[in-house]
This record gives sequence, structure tokens and C-alpha cells, in this order.
Amino acid sequence: MKVFIPLLFFLSISVMLPASLMAQTAPEDSDSVIGRWNITVQKNGGEYPSWLEVNRSGFNRLTGYFVGLEGSARPISEIKYSDTRNVYYFAIPPQWKRSGDDLYFEFSPVNGGMSGIQAEDGDTTSWTAVRAPALWRDRPPVWGDPVDLLDETMSQWIIPENSRFRMEAGVLMNKDVGGNLITKETFDDFKLYVEFRYPEGSNSGIYLRGRYEVQIMDNYGEEPASVTIGGVYGFIEPTVNAAKKAGEWQTMDITLLGRYVTIVLNGIEIISNRPIQGITGGALDGNEGEPGPIMLQGDHGAVDFRKIVITPVAD
Repeated sequence: MKVFIPLLFFLSISVMLPASLMAQTAPEDSDSVIGRWNITVQKNGGEYPSWLEVNRSGFNRLTGYFVGLEGSARPISEIKYSDTRNVYYFAIPPQWKRSGDDLYFEFSPVNGGMSGIQAEDGDTTSWTAVRAPALWRDRPPVWGDPVDLLDETMSQWIIPENSRFRMEAGVLMNKDVGGNLITKETFDDFKLYVEFRYPEGSNSGIYLRGRYEVQIMDNYGEEPASVTIGGVYGFIEPTVNAAKKAGEWQTMDITLLGRYVTIVLNGIEIISNRPIQGITGGALDGNEGEPGPIMLQGDHGAVDFRKIVITPVAD
């Protein structure tokens, strides 16, 4: 309550007073907040990752993109600044909720990082942020030995209690909504090959390093988008929709080097060495500089995998 009451007061007086008294254009030294940020939100004794990009638009305006606990990257039309409170702030409408308050977000630079609060639907939480790493690879990869991630006992995976995944005749099947599967091993750079199929209208995904979702979805014949099959969710749109019809087996080759990804769907290159801006909604964490697992989405729709092979870099 000590945080939320002043926040409500600030929002209410901003309606009554002229904008010139409440919000100023971004100061010239906004370089301390410009860039991409990996956010850790503290809530109910736990934490979850989020992501923010702050860009300069023209001489003294700031815009950006935001990724929350779930959903895709949302555009921020303007990030404002209050010199009386020494905070930057913005508000964006709900994404995958039919009703509710706008998300209010404010922050200040602190010792090379940032900290702030966010408020939505009467709930206020605090957060801290660090700059996202560049993740440049300074030499060509030397590939190690391929690892088959499928066996009848699912020994390579952490299986949650609510999992609906099961092995049948060499095929990993998820027929109902349940928990996500996460590999026990973590990976830095790698090549991933999968063979999969889904029923009509289904929706799933593969999280690279547990942070970047590559969409698996029944989008046969549709225009490509970042939230359709083969897209990096909310960030990278495929150049072409190479999907087959629902029920047919399909292949996907994914190469991830640093934050640069190449995706080949059914033998057609649909994303070519593109940088992934940041974590996607549903990410396990925001520790982009660290290795991470492969995660199969089980909480959306049915999907089958008959082959999952990963080839990590040896050097």
C-alpha cells in the first residue's frame, strides 16, 4: 500500500494538470536508459522475467517495446519523463485480456542498471533490470556430436507433475493441455532438428535456451507473421509460410549462434541469421548470457514429436 497509494495519486493528478506540468520530453542524458534490458520482477516471494527496449525517436522523444510474463512484444508509443520525480514512465493497454487496467510502468537508472515498479489491476510490483548482453560469437562454430533427446523413458527431460506428454511407439505425444517439458541439460549455441505434427487448429512452441519461443501452430496457407509457424514469437517474421497441412509430419532446422537464429521449415529457409531482440513471453528466465535448456510448450495445444536431435557447439 505504501507504494500503490502515491501511484494512484500521481495518476489522478496527471489528468487534472496540463501535461507540461507533469511530463517533460526526455532529457539529453537519456543514454543511461536507452537500450535493451532484462528485467526481474519480484512478486509474492518469487520472481519472473520481463524485457524492455528503450529507443530514442528524434531529438528528445523515447519509444520502445515491452515483453511481460506472457504474450508478445508490445510497442510503447512514448516513454515520458518527470523531472520532479526523476522517473521515466509509460502505460500500455492489456494484450491477451478482454478487460482490465492499462499496465503502468516507471523506472530510473541505478548504478548502470535500472529499477522501478509496475502496476496493473490494483497490483503493484517492484523490479530490477540489467542491460541485455550483445551475444556476439567471435569465431565460427565447431560442432560437437549430435544428441538424440527422445527415448522411451524420456530420460533427457524434466517432467512436471501436470505433464501430459508421453511416449508411444517412439513418438513424444502431447494430447492435452499440461506442463512444459524442459531438458535436463542446458546449451549455449546449437543446431536443433525436429520432426513434428499437430492436429487442426493447434498451437505449441519450442523455447530456445528456455527464452526464445519458435512458434509451432496450424497456419497453413496464411500470411507469415512473427506469431505464426516458424516465427520467433513477437519478434521475427518468416519470409514465407512453408507450413504443411495439419496432420502431416513436418521438419524444422534451427541454428542459434549467440542471439542470431536461422530457421528452415520443411526444407525452406524462412529466417536467415536474424538477431532475436530479447526474451519472449513465457521465458524461464532473462539470463541471456547463460546457457539454457530446450523447452517444449505443453500448456497450449496438442503436438507430436518423432525426432528431436540437438548438436551443441564443441567450441
